[in-house]
Formats: sequence, C-alpha cells, structure tokens
Amino acid sequence: MDTTDTLTEAMPIRRGTSRIVGLFALVALADFLIFGEMPGINLFLFALAVCAGILLLAGKIRAPSIAALLFGFSVLASAPLLEAPSLTGIALCLSALIAVALVGARLMPRNLTGLPLVFLRFTLIIPLRLADDFRKYLKAPAKRFSFTVVWQGVGLWIMPLALAAVFVFLFAAANPLIEIALRSIRFAVLLQFLDLWRIGFWMMIAAVIWALLRPRLKRRTARSQAGRAFVIVPTRNAPLGQASLLRSLFLFNALFAVQTLLDLVYLWGGADLPDHMSHAEYAHRGAYPLIATALLAAGFVLLAMRRGGPGDQSSLIRGLVHAWIGQNVLLCLSSMLRLGLYVEAYSLTELRVAAGLWMGLVAIGLVLILLRILLNRSNEWLIAANLASLIAVLYISAFIDLPDVIARFNVAHSQEISHDGPPLDIYYLSTLGPSAIPALDLHIRALPEYRTDKISEAQLIRGSLVWKFEHRPRDWRSWSFRSSRLEAYLLSPAAIAR
Repeated sequence: MDTTDTLTEAMPIRRGTSRIVGLFALVALADFLIFGEMPGINLFLFALAVCAGILLLAGKIRAPSIAALLFGFSVLASAPLLEAPSLTGIALCLSALIAVALVGARLMPRNLTGLPLVFLRFTLIIPLRLADDFRKYLKAPAKRFSFTVVWQGVGLWIMPLALAAVFVFLFAAANPLIEIALRSIRFAVLLQFLDLWRIGFWMMIAAVIWALLRPRLKRRTARSQAGRAFVIVPTRNAPLGQASLLRSLFLFNALFAVQTLLDLVYLWGGADLPDHMSHAEYAHRGAYPLIATALLAAGFVLLAMRRGGPGDQSSLIRGLVHAWIGQNVLLCLSSMLRLGLYVEAYSLTELRVAAGLWMGLVAIGLVLILLRILLNRSNEWLIAANLASLIAVLYISAFIDLPDVIARFNVAHSQEISHDGPPLDIYYLSTLGPSAIPALDLHIRALPEYRTDKISEAQLIRGSLVWKFEHRPRDWRSWSFRSSRLEAYLLSPAAIAR
C-alpha cells in the first residue's frame, strides 16, 4: 500500500482522537472555571478556549490569517461578557462560536440571507450530535482503531452501571441497612464529582462542545426514509446487545441478591436489627421503592428479551433473566410482607390497601413475563394477560366495601381491643363515611365504662355519620345494596350503641 494512502486514512482517526481529547479537556476546564462559581470573566475565558479548540481541531482552516481573524471575531463577540455576564452576552458569544465552527467546517451559506436557516439547522441537532456519534463509535469495527476498542469497552458498561446505580438508590430508599452501609463508606472526594447537578453540567457542556467540534446541519427532508420501517437491529456492542446485556444481568442479579438476602435474614427470618431500628421501620422503608424497582426491572426484561434479540440466541442470558425475574417476584412478596408489618404497627388505610393490590398485580405481571418467555408468546399476549388480571382485580374489588373492611380491621387490631396494636385513629374512621358505623359500634361496646371521654368522642362521630347517611338524597334511582345493608343494620338491635 502507498505511504500517502496510509497517512490519508490515518488522518481522520487521529483527528477523531484529538477531538475526543479536546472534548474532555474543555469539559474539565468548564468544571474548573464555571461550575459552582459566580459568572464573570470565567465565561469569557472559557469562550476563548472553546474557540481555540474549534480552530485547532477544525482541520479545514489552513491559513493562519483566517484562523486569527476568526479568533478575533470571537473575542469581539464575547467582549460583553467582560462588562457583565448576561443572557445577551452569552447568546452573542455562543452565536460567534457557532459561526466559527461553521466556517471551519465550510458549512456557512454563500448568502447572508441563508444564515438564520443554517443556524437553526445547526442548533436543532446540538442535543443529539454527541449521542449519535457515540452510537456510531459503538458500532465501529474493533480493529479499526485501538481507542475505539477502549471506547466500546467503556460503552458496554454505561447502561449496566447507570441502571445499577438506580437500583442501588431504590434499595437504599427501601432498606435502612443498605442506606447505613452506604453512608458508612467515605466517598467525600468521589461524591463531590458524582453530584447529579455536576454530572448534568458536564453532559450539557459536552453536548454543546462536541457539536461545535464536529458541526453538522440537520437534513432538510427525510423523504428517502419515509417508507422505511423502524427495525431494532440487535448488535453485540449496542446498549442492549449481548455483551452489554450479560454485564447488566450479572450486575443486577448480584445487587438483587444482596437485597433478597437481607430480607430473608431480617424480614422473613426475624433476626435482630441494629439498635434504634424496629421491624416496622425496616418494613416501612421498603414497600413503595421496591415496587418501583420491580417495575423498572420488568421494563428492562421486556426490552432485553424482545423477539430477535440476544436472549433468543443465548441460553446464559435466558437463565440470568429467569433468575432475575424470580428475585423480582420474591421482592414483590417481601414488599407485601413489609406492608403487612407496617399495617400491624400503624393500622390500615385505603392507600395501603391500594398499595397491596398494586403489589399483587406487579407480582402477577412478573409471573406473566416469565410465562411469556417460556411459552414464546408475544408482547400483545402479555399486555392482554395483564389487562385481564387488572380487570379481574378491579371487578372483584367493586363488590367489597373497603371502608367497612378497613374500619373493622383497625378496630379489631386496635390497642383498645387487642391490647397489642396501635391506638385507634377514630378521626380517620370518620373520613371513611357511614360504612364505618358498624366498626364504631364494636369500638364503643369494647371500651371500658370508665373511659367516658373515649365513649363520648366515638358516639359524637357515630352520630354525625348516621345523620349524614339518613339525610342523603333518597330516590329509587340511588338505591344500592350497600346502602340497603347499612340501613337494615341501623334498624337492628346490634346497632344500638351504649
């Protein structure tokens, strides 16, 4: 092969590497100059650094005089930032940097009348430019350039580590033991750089700078792709490809195993918790975050096990998915047990009943996902099965007088009757409506005669509920079995309060 051809092929690779290095350098400089600091001359200095980076990495500006002219233009446009930082100054500075980038890429229009449209076409793709190039790097052949191999290796861990961080956050919110363990680790220096606002700042700066370093214009039309169907092509190095999927499943199974083991020891096994922590507190922390975790896991499984995806070709992936679904089902059962322990300690409410039903539906949905994989069913079948279970639960619930069930449960498990539960929240019973009257009667009859204050308070609330029920609009069109049963109860001897 000719030496000239070899150098020609190597130039884009070296330029791409230089741009990546320049991107990291400018983001680091932005972190040093701007993040956490009041706006001032730092904006001006950073603008000049970005302009210098554009001119050095453009590759198409060969005349030093033109580069100097463009740099001077950027200094002139950014000068208002020296007077005082303002939105107007930032807009002028950014417009100048865009103009320098377009000139360096030879994308400026021949006529000034076309400049607004070119600017619009450039700014529309700024948020997508970095993500699009990152996707192309992941799909590039590994032998093309050694840095690409490193980039691909890092890219394969981005999605697993990001989702793992979400699961760790949910587990920490659900499990005080995990939260205590994380807090005991000193991440002072690391957490300073892993602040969400800081990461968001990095991403925003990186997106803008990368678009300036590799300027492109949004296509005017997409007629050539109008009739093309959208098809997900599973590749090995894609975010949901086989390599990334295997890493995710190994990592997720390990994380869930920690939570499952803690639940088996402390929740199901009843082991002693650390000082100043009760089982009710341990249970309270976990019910809702763990359900969010299970829903997120279910969504990931559906994406990972799509038809034609890596799961169809790898038995290892299928086995890991089955194990993870099993852990998620156990997670839902643990959430139900947590909710039960919490109800024992703090009584029952309508929201907690709804949470219990929701947890049951999530568990059923996870089992249906497993069946869908084992039976090779479609996503349409899965949606229909979940809708059927949802409709069945709603239909059965419509026949149950939940306020009456809640009121009776709270009275039966209250401290006044069982001598083991929480004190009865009689004011919450009053919010349940007339359906709570039978439970109030049980409470009044169970109170000792010397507790005249409690008896009077309960009778007052009962009287207001009875008055509300008796003065409801009466019409044959408003008749119902529930109101008829309550009316018959109020006429029975059992309804005669003390």
